[in-house]
Amino acid sequence: MPSIHLKTPIPGPRSRALAERRSQAVPRGVSQVTPIFVSRSEGAVIEDVDGNRYLDFAGGIGCLNAGHREPGVVAALHAQADRFLHTCFMVTPYESYVRLAEKLNALAPGNTPKKTMLLSSGAEAVENAIKIARAYTRRPAVICFDDAFHGRTLLALALTSKTHPYKAGFEPFPSDIYRVPYGQPAAHLEDTFQRVVAAESVAALIVEPVQGEGGFIVPPPGWLTAIADICRKHGILFIADEVQTGFGRTGKMFAIEHEGIQPDLMVTAKSLGGGLPLAAVTGKAEIMDHTAQGALGGTFGGNPLACEAALAAIQAIEDGGLCARAQRLGEQFRQRALAWKDRFPLIHAVRGRGAMQAFELADAASTKALAKHCYEHGLILVTAGTCGNVIRILMPLVVTDEQMGEALDVLEAALAAVECGAGSQPAAASQAAPSQ
Repeated sequence: MPSIHLKTPIPGPRSRALAERRSQAVPRGVSQVTPIFVSRSEGAVIEDVDGNRYLDFAGGIGCLNAGHREPGVVAALHAQADRFLHTCFMVTPYESYVRLAEKLNALAPGNTPKKTMLLSSGAEAVENAIKIARAYTRRPAVICFDDAFHGRTLLALALTSKTHPYKAGFEPFPSDIYRVPYGQPAAHLEDTFQRVVAAESVAALIVEPVQGEGGFIVPPPGWLTAIADICRKHGILFIADEVQTGFGRTGKMFAIEHEGIQPDLMVTAKSLGGGLPLAAVTGKAEIMDHTAQGALGGTFGGNPLACEAALAAIQAIEDGGLCARAQRLGEQFRQRALAWKDRFPLIHAVRGRGAMQAFELADAASTKALAKHCYEHGLILVTAGTCGNVIRILMPLVVTDEQMGEALDVLEAALAAVECGAGSQPAAASQAAPSQ
């Protein structure tokens, strides 16, 4: 049976009622991409409070590579909930934090001894990576890139490129942050050291191996290696932000592995937690140990439930061959998307790596209309790009071939509707029974 199963118009009456309550209780600044409210989920499928079923190609914005309610993750959570929920690792530690740190140290690229600290969000991990880099190098400045996204806290926002809606109105931001073009010749970086900030003042360079919010931009082959070489030349720490690219999304456990680079520090989050809030900074042991005892931490960092979920999620990614699966899903998408590009002038580019795929449209209005058409026809996805004109796919890597084909059919119909200006009319409510 099809996974998509629409019983009521979108949004249904229960979702509309909850939306009214939300408008009274939640600040306007907290966005809502779709007008539905979730009641349950499984694998790559979400069901809303009105009984509508959707294919989820947003994946909690890349947090569910192992799938919604992955069985091993759910079992691990139940088992941990029967033992204890929280103690604070810095006060009364527990084994799962240590086991997860050991696992991340082993997974991270390179043979150099490594250590890991656990946190609660990607932005928190980014900020701690910068703290560690500054402490180790005794330098103040940080290099980041055009179109980067590194989070929403103040230091992370200083590193983030997109102004609206992320940065505007929240100024001033921390200083000594310098931005250079992404994917452009590495000479731009050396020129920055001559014209903008001295290399000996730079503690770290932070880079997404594939840009996420910036529009799923893949740098030219060899570019990351050239940047890493310049960092080594000047004693600048190379930080890989793998928050969205990590844990199989690009076809390898970490995207930086496509060029064989060992970063000095690596930041992970999103799919690390299997659906729970968790992040990590993993780095060379010499660097990670440079701060004073007590200088790093956080009350909930490495919560025991999140640690157990992460260990189970990583095992599911490894045992399920989800890195190889990501490659196949990416090929399935690109085959269709490149054909669409020939058919629909609305598509300006198709790009990505592994299952981290996207296509760029002519403008933000068309992109928004396409996303609306999709969720009204049972496919949830999110946009990206500095100009808001990119459709990205972040489905769980456990999505079946049949579900993938079903989603691509919806996308193709949406492209046809937007291309001819037909707008988006909700599909008639399906009477098909939900698939299991």
